[in-house]
Amino acid sequence: MLAFEVKLGTRGYLSLRNTDNGVRDLDYDIIVAGGGPAGMTAAIYSGRAGWKTVLFDPMGGGGQAGTTDMVYNYPGFPDGVSGPELMELMANQARAFGVKIEYEEVQKVVHSDADAGFKVDVGHEVHGARAVIYASGTLPRKLGVPGEEKYLAKGISFCATCDGALFRDKVVAVVGGGDSALTEAVFLTKFAKEVLLIHRRDEFRAGLATVKRVETNPKIKMLLSSVVESVRGEEVLTGVSVRDLKTGETRDLDVQGLFLYVGWSPNVEPVRHLVETDEYGYVITNEDMSTKTPGLFVAGDVRRKPLRQITTAVGDGATAAWSAEKYLLERG
Repeated sequence: MLAFEVKLGTRGYLSLRNTDNGVRDLDYDIIVAGGGPAGMTAAIYSGRAGWKTVLFDPMGGGGQAGTTDMVYNYPGFPDGVSGPELMELMANQARAFGVKIEYEEVQKVVHSDADAGFKVDVGHEVHGARAVIYASGTLPRKLGVPGEEKYLAKGISFCATCDGALFRDKVVAVVGGGDSALTEAVFLTKFAKEVLLIHRRDEFRAGLATVKRVETNPKIKMLLSSVVESVRGEEVLTGVSVRDLKTGETRDLDVQGLFLYVGWSPNVEPVRHLVETDEYGYVITNEDMSTKTPGLFVAGDVRRKPLRQITTAVGDGATAAWSAEKYLLERG
């Protein structure tokens, strides 16, 4: 049985810390993996409740939300808010409640038992915690076409907000038909001379307001019912080959940038051995964000859910933190 000391935090909240060095010193009460809206919200709730909390943010900017130019459907911002600004506000709020934010990527989470807690490996060191909230989101999918791997980061990007300024006065292509693809296509028109929007279907999957912004932007040319067959270049990307799915015609297009928004894969590998997943690899959780491993809670886009938005991620994060606190208190 571990021994704990109870400390009164600066904000009047109780915090538990393991003092039995014969077993293992636990660095934190709660470790949060992931710096997006789910992780940040979980950290805010955990920090405010007085638990010693660290958040590991591998992207250093608020996950995918932090790479989004503008967010128009987050409550409280009727005219929209930039993704980086929103996530900076969340990070500052977490820090104000005593949360430590580290720009590290969680490599693996290991669970011993209910008393020994968890070991969280971030590559160059291992941290201990009594509970873990895993909110590491999803990873962008690739096209899987010839030439793609060669030109990753050499003209091919998954983040228009990050790399758009590099393509000033150039022709770029965006692949995808959802909200992310269309929103980033509009953003790219701030820099690019022309934006080719390539989508395999006849109509977009994005919201009507987003579609209207695309349709009324003179810099965007839509290539519907079309797919990228291959990419080409020299030192950097210089063009793509696109096939019309209706006519079968293939043509080569000169582009200097290619931005991919063709879906996401759950970033589940560090906890795969501790959770159950569905046929698509998303983590199956209970309503309170708990998993089959006691003390491990999963929140945000990495879990199975019908809608992946900033608002739903925030709700997940709050629930996960509440559940983690309940778990810790029940174990004394």
